[in-house]
Amino acid sequence: MFFALIAHDKPGALEVRKANRDAHLAYIADTGVVAQAGPLLDADGAMCGSLVILSVETAEQAQTWADGDPYAKAGLFDTVTLMPWNRVIG
Repeated sequence: MFFALIAHDKPGALEVRKANRDAHLAYIADTGVVAQAGPLLDADGAMCGSLVILSVETAEQAQTWADGDPYAKAGLFDTVTLMPWNRVIG
């Protein structure tokens, strides 16, 4: 089952994102449950959030992954939405 994590960064938090990016990418690689991922961009093309598609069995597993993300632990996000997602194309 897929879950979409859609997170918006706190205003002015680009440096927090940059400082934790390597740990975030390592977490993605180490956990092995991310099907797709990438940053959300603002009108100027700067990173301002995240879209992560998780391939896990339960909502609890998705929440556990989200809670363990170094970005979340660093307090980067202003809002986070985690919901089931159905892949139709791709």
